Amino acid sequence: MITFKHTFRPPDTYPLDRLGRPDKLLFFDIETTGFSAEHHQIYLIGCTFYTGGTWNLIQWFADTPDAEKDILSAFYEFTGDFTTLIHFNGDGFDIPFLLKRFQVWNLPRDLSSFISIDIYKRIRPFRKLLGLDSLKQKSIEQFLGIFRQDPYSGGQLIDVYKQYLETRREPLCEALMLHNREDLEGMPLILPILYYADLPGRQFALEDRQVLKASDIFGEPVYSLLLTLKSPDALPVPVCWETGRASCKASENRLELTVPLLNGTLKYFYPDYENYYYLIYEDTAIHKSVGEFVERGARKKATAQTCYTKKTGLFLPQPDTLWPPAFKKACRAKQSYAQYSPELFDSPEALNDYVRYLLDV
Repeated sequence: MITFKHTFRPPDTYPLDRLGRPDKLLFFDIETTGFSAEHHQIYLIGCTFYTGGTWNLIQWFADTPDAEKDILSAFYEFTGDFTTLIHFNGDGFDIPFLLKRFQVWNLPRDLSSFISIDIYKRIRPFRKLLGLDSLKQKSIEQFLGIFRQDPYSGGQLIDVYKQYLETRREPLCEALMLHNREDLEGMPLILPILYYADLPGRQFALEDRQVLKASDIFGEPVYSLLLTLKSPDALPVPVCWETGRASCKASENRLELTVPLLNGTLKYFYPDYENYYYLIYEDTAIHKSVGEFVERGARKKATAQTCYTKKTGLFLPQPDTLWPPAFKKACRAKQSYAQYSPELFDSPEALNDYVRYLLDV
């Protein structure tokens, strides 16, 4: 086994305390001779961690096939000072591979006590937002404007490792170390990608609200609401995307959400329809205490479908009853609406609940 150590100083990119106590975070990555933990080995394990204001990197390299057991033991012993493992697709590959290799070598090792943070899993729901064809680490780096020297993929390095075992040539070892090192040094650098995953949970401040008017192909008026918001986080790369509920545009600390408004007539359905009459000619429901004075031929017992009053105006789609009363197109319609007024967003709590609803990805 050969151990390599060095320090590096990446720029501050993301608040580490959002992931946990900074000095208890351990980023790691493994390199293997194949994709089956049953039939292939781990030949390199690398870790990076932040302590004393400096980023540190350590790598354990199996310079012989039998050295795999040594690097597994060295890695596990090293993890004892940490509580959180951070990785890229480690839940799907690295951790199950490690556990299987522990078992193969009869090493009583368990990683269940660690908090596991998978960067890949956190950003996977936001692939459409990011407009990426691939969510590989190199693709994330390129999206953020980070470019590496290493020309190889992990799969290509399998043959490089085999050649190293046969020839012991130092340049081959350096190529193996470089790939793993750039994966590890790249992890702190790609952390700003998590700002996009954090968006729905952040607290926004309203800068402006504006009703926009346009015309459809028939010349009929079409309305939308533009919300301009300030975010506590600055996004590294501007993005535009559609959520199905709003058109979204985010750049640095600004988020713009454009929501279609319904212009027309909707209904409010009373839940206790047993206490109402439906007025046939007025197409509305009134309480029985008042309906008793209406001629019998002009009224009938209300049902769940006819127990409503109508309202005309501009309506904003909303989640359930964020702003009561909730209007609908029909009794059993899933979509709820609130009659629009600028005062809807005077409450910061209601504003941020609505932003989370619109940002549902």
